Amino acid sequence: MEVIVNGKIEEIESETILKLILGKSLNPNTLVIEMNGKIIIKDNWENTKIKQNDKIEILNFVGGG
Repeated sequence: MEVIVNGKIEEIESETILKLILGKSLNPNTLVIEMNGKIIIKDNWENTKIKQNDKIEILNFVGGG
């Protein structure tokens, strides 16, 4: 299915936010996910279904000083 991830159209097979993140080999502990304009809390990633044309923003936080 086609979704928009960070502003780019992608063809994905992942059906949940968690599977999308793990499929991209991203560290879930450093991410915030926004889907269709709403922040999805980490506890809900496993149960949040992705649908055709959803808009997903994956934000990665980096520590520093």
